[in-house]
Amino acid sequence: METIHAADEVRWTWHGTEPVKDGAVAVEGIRVAAVGTLAEVRALFPGARVRRWPGVLGPARVHEGPLPEAPSPRERVHAVLKAGAVTVLEEYVDSPELRVAADRNDVVVLPRTQPTAIRESGRADLAVFDETGVCIATVCAGRLVHRRR
Repeated sequence: METIHAADEVRWTWHGTEPVKDGAVAVEGIRVAAVGTLAEVRALFPGARVRRWPGVLGPARVHEGPLPEAPSPRERVHAVLKAGAVTVLEEYVDSPELRVAADRNDVVVLPRTQPTAIRESGRADLAVFDETGVCIATVCAGRLVHRRR
């Protein structure tokens, strides 16, 4: 099923690119299918479900430090997702249980940080932040994995 994530603005990257006002990202499966204004994307995918978010939608982030403390590895990974990140650094995934929890949630484990960007045909890893910088939604490999109520 196709889903369109729409927001007040969409950013291809978090630094150095012009935002798309009243923007949208179409997701098919685990991939980004299109990026543009909501009107443009909706015309390309008229049957898609539309999720509207207040704030700024951009690429999900890389969590660059230790994973937050929590009672279980699953909850530690979920805390990262709630912060708008879908990538963690391998040096902080320091137990087999944490690695399994990351794998089960499609969280990417990298040897070092790298820039993030929304790319058409790329993996659909997205995050939406409100005006205070709080993450209100995270999409990991095309799945909505966090939504702030």
